[in-house]
Amino acid sequence: MPSLKNLLRTLAITGLSAALVAPAAAAHAEPSPADLNRRIERSSAELERVVESYNRLREDMKANKAAVDRLQARIAPLERQTEQSRADVGEIAVTAYKTGGLRTADALLRPGGSAALLDRLGTIDHLTRERQERIAGFTSRQRELVAEKARLNKVLARQDAQARALATTKSRIERDLARLYELRRQAYGRATEAPAARPDAAREAPSISGRAGVAVRYAYGAIGKPYVWGGSGPNGYDCSGLTSAAWRAAGKSLPHNARMQWGAVAHIGRGELSPGDLVFYRGLGHVALYVGDGQVIDAPSAGRNVLKRGMNLMPIHGYGRVR
Repeated sequence: MPSLKNLLRTLAITGLSAALVAPAAAAHAEPSPADLNRRIERSSAELERVVESYNRLREDMKANKAAVDRLQARIAPLERQTEQSRADVGEIAVTAYKTGGLRTADALLRPGGSAALLDRLGTIDHLTRERQERIAGFTSRQRELVAEKARLNKVLARQDAQARALATTKSRIERDLARLYELRRQAYGRATEAPAARPDAAREAPSISGRAGVAVRYAYGAIGKPYVWGGSGPNGYDCSGLTSAAWRAAGKSLPHNARMQWGAVAHIGRGELSPGDLVFYRGLGHVALYVGDGQVIDAPSAGRNVLKRGMNLMPIHGYGRVR
């Protein structure tokens, strides 16, 4: 019979081995489908937030480019006017140098009577005012040109900063997207949903008149197309890309960003919803097009396809009507 000392040694070795093996086995355990789905949901929500930030940057850059174009259009004629004024002032300076300026005393003392004297006084006054106006005009245009160029430089500097931020955000999206696709491969065996059969929009879409009807039919026609970050059709969409494309087809311009769309629409209550209205979600990080009967069409997240589903898909921020 083994001694007590040997028995204790055996138990200690067995317990230590179990302690070493168990954590290793747990560390290499595959995540459950539920764990994977939770991670996919979290990653998708975070990625969509970053994508919408990217879309906002693109919209800001478009606005800045328009501002640059406006400023450059103003600067070109100002430069021409300033150059002409500079030439005029130069001509005045040359004339003054050659003639010694208006010899006022000599002009006043010339013979010719009081009428001639008054004429000469008037001429001197007129020429003086004209010269002063030309010099003042040159100074004013020069100041205006300097101010416009300073504004242009500020806008261009802001545009450069936005371009750098855009490139950084794009790199982050691509990294996050790769991780999300890997999670989807683990959970579903593929990174993206299989291409879906798309309905005949003219047949499936409800009959709605006016521009709202055009937007709704467009959204029906997008069902089954893939989520594409930064996409606004026709081959793929992100959430705000789909709503902006649908309303663009109806002749209305919406910015390609959920938060900016919220600022562009009339805010309405849930009871006022009608097809074509927009439903905003989760801190203005997601937007969908309402199509009636409590249903919306939206581009859900990376790896998925545009679909129609119940509007209560996540916490709702508010409702908007395109004006």
